[in-house]
Amino acid sequence: MDIDDILQEVDPAWQTAPSGTRDLQALTRRWVAERSAPELLGWPSDHLFERVNQRIKQQIEKVEDMTGDMDPKTNFALIVIQTELERYKFLVRSYLRVRIAKIDKHALHYLSNQDLRDRLSPTELAYATRHQALLHNHYLSSFLASFPQQLQNLNDTAGNVSMVDAPDPDTPVFIRLLHDCRIHGKGTDADNTLLAETGDVLILRWSSAKPLVDDADAELV
Repeated sequence: MDIDDILQEVDPAWQTAPSGTRDLQALTRRWVAERSAPELLGWPSDHLFERVNQRIKQQIEKVEDMTGDMDPKTNFALIVIQTELERYKFLVRSYLRVRIAKIDKHALHYLSNQDLRDRLSPTELAYATRHQALLHNHYLSSFLASFPQQLQNLNDTAGNVSMVDAPDPDTPVFIRLLHDCRIHGKGTDADNTLLAETGDVLILRWSSAKPLVDDADAELV
């Protein structure tokens, strides 16, 4: 399900809102979800960031054109535009920083297979590849070069124990239900299943919440 479909169900007035408002709401939701999820979520495939970047560029050009105008009405409008511009820039910067932090922490994990690579934007993929190459070269020059060749791999899985550090699927997250559905949660002592209604906010392990988020039955909060 596309993000527009999700937002339409949450807010029936979504489709009638200006495109700038819809993009800002979508960006805010993605920012909240990315900060809440323990692992990297998929990069937006609906060209959201291309539109947001274009809008930021247009607003910067407008601010530059209006700067220096001494008309009080124009100055007030300039303050409003600059405030809105800073809100966009904050969300974009914070969203990208959260994703970069996750890539830095688990770069080899996200490069380990194509499904995980597909979550990254082309720029993020290039960054992760370069980051891992630099890290590997640093380890080689520091201590790995003195090890036997068969012990120099950073992705070794000998003894069914993987050396690749991955996000913890048992990390607790908060979700808000977008549909009435049956929730199956994994517990420490026992699992539990319950019926939840639209709008309910629950705390679950990420491994239990991820299918609901992927199927657009819930959103991270």
